[in-house]
Amino acid sequence: MSLTRPTLRLGFIALTDCAPLVIAREKGFFEDQGLRVELSREVSWANIRDKVAMGALDGAHMLAPLPLAVNLGVSGEPMPMIAPLSLNLNGSAITVSKALAEAMRIAAPDIMSARPRLASAMTQVITDRRAAGLPPLTFAVVFPFSIHNYQLRGWLSAGGIDPDQDVRIVVTPPARMTARLAVGDIDGFCVGAPWNVQAATEGHGEILIHAAEIWRASPDKVFGLTQAWAERHTEALDALLRALIMAGAWCDEIGNRRELASILSHPRYVGAPEDALARSLVSAPEGSDHDDGIVYHRYAAGFPWRSHAVWFLSQMIRWGQVSPDIDIAGTAARAYRPDLYRAAAQSIGVAVPIVDEKVEGLHRSNWVLDEATLPIAMSPDLFFDGQTFDAAQPLRHL
Repeated sequence: MSLTRPTLRLGFIALTDCAPLVIAREKGFFEDQGLRVELSREVSWANIRDKVAMGALDGAHMLAPLPLAVNLGVSGEPMPMIAPLSLNLNGSAITVSKALAEAMRIAAPDIMSARPRLASAMTQVITDRRAAGLPPLTFAVVFPFSIHNYQLRGWLSAGGIDPDQDVRIVVTPPARMTARLAVGDIDGFCVGAPWNVQAATEGHGEILIHAAEIWRASPDKVFGLTQAWAERHTEALDALLRALIMAGAWCDEIGNRRELASILSHPRYVGAPEDALARSLVSAPEGSDHDDGIVYHRYAAGFPWRSHAVWFLSQMIRWGQVSPDIDIAGTAARAYRPDLYRAAAQSIGVAVPIVDEKVEGLHRSNWVLDEATLPIAMSPDLFFDGQTFDAAQPLRHL
């Protein structure tokens, strides 16, 4: 296959959902596909974006909304960037300081004892702080264009809290979240695994609500690269996708999870304690009705659904990041490339959807996707507020 350099360089951030890249490298899936790959641990999502754009990285572990934002020119220079594969579902959570959790428990014990925990438990705390002349509560997210920002905002607003007026939202790299919470710089955060579990393990925070409680089987990260690279190296990209699909399947085997935690704990990868990583891989909350934790392959997790892309664009519109006049369908189609995933997956015998979109939030229990090359077992996909999302009518939900 024709490549500009013999060894591909792929970027990642220290998070549990970088696992398919790490396992493809450590377990030989890249090598089996004729690829030599070097992994580069990066310090921020802005670094990932810029290095992929300028060609310093051939591709990367990437926030799922980021290729959309780059295409629109609202995050960095506008550039055609694509997501031909989703790396995971679920995995993130909202964590608050022990002090804030206790204040919420005193103010709203009934809400705090139920699942899912609703942000309305925080309303009285915010009112009391304002009356006392205290600064607003500060929450951190990993990047403005992230599922974490949209989950935190949606959860707060559903509880009657204005995320732009009643609290302060700042950006912090994932691995810095726990330290900032520990010293009181922030009162809470929304971030991917393993940093929520780490904060709770160290006694600095309490996990309030997991991503799978906000939106069951919610998309989180993708494998992203420029369209230009994809067009120049079609065979190499196909090989990359095959390797990542097989690595994702390896990661999803329950019997491999302890070894996965051990591999990720190495300082060159995530660098968190192995026990915290192991717990974060099955991070369903006590009392919840599911045990999925993070998902890498099951439930068509690798498929880059256009309906996910459209949902992200609707959130960008909702929170004033882009104009309602953008070409929603066209932007989603340019950035999310299920056609590329389909070709790679089918070449190794993996069942794939034959549709690009689905209505999100319809299923309370496990279901089967029949619109596929073979029936695919799927997870419940409810939103915590009971709404559904139809990509054919994206603005109706706003």
